[in-house]
Amino acid sequence: MGKKSIETFVGIFVLLGFAGLVFLALKAANLGSFSGADTYTLTAYFDNIGALKVRAPVRSAGVTVGRVASIKLDPKLYQGVVELAIQRDVQFPTDSSLRILTSGLLGDQYVGVEPGGGEKMWAAGDTVKQTQSAVVLESLISQFLFSKAADAGGAPAPAAAASGGKK
Repeated sequence: MGKKSIETFVGIFVLLGFAGLVFLALKAANLGSFSGADTYTLTAYFDNIGALKVRAPVRSAGVTVGRVASIKLDPKLYQGVVELAIQRDVQFPTDSSLRILTSGLLGDQYVGVEPGGGEKMWAAGDTVKQTQSAVVLESLISQFLFSKAADAGGAPAPAAAASGGKK
């Protein structure tokens, strides 16, 4: 095998490695889908969006039906305003609800759609009325710890603390 052919194989190997890195970077950034699917936009207000990011999936029954288009803060209501781009061929009743969920125990967050039973469907520009904010793991742990401490009598009673603990 000549020196030229070895250099050619090394060059091809380096190019394939570079293409693989680009593919992984696009997947990690949620940019792997380049489809220009026709979508319609919905707006939803959440008290807490947790770690939801732009381009996060919108899923119903585990199937991705859209993406998070933008996230802003409403300066008057102090709520997170999330704009969703939903595939036009997927329609949901207006009494459907949106929840911010987590993939696995500590995975990425996404918006879950729970379909309702109404006959009227969401249209472009609608505002979703029924939303449930993200569950923040740190708050759950702190609530659990404080409730266990209170159950175990870890905190002194206010009267005993005020009198120095003497009877």
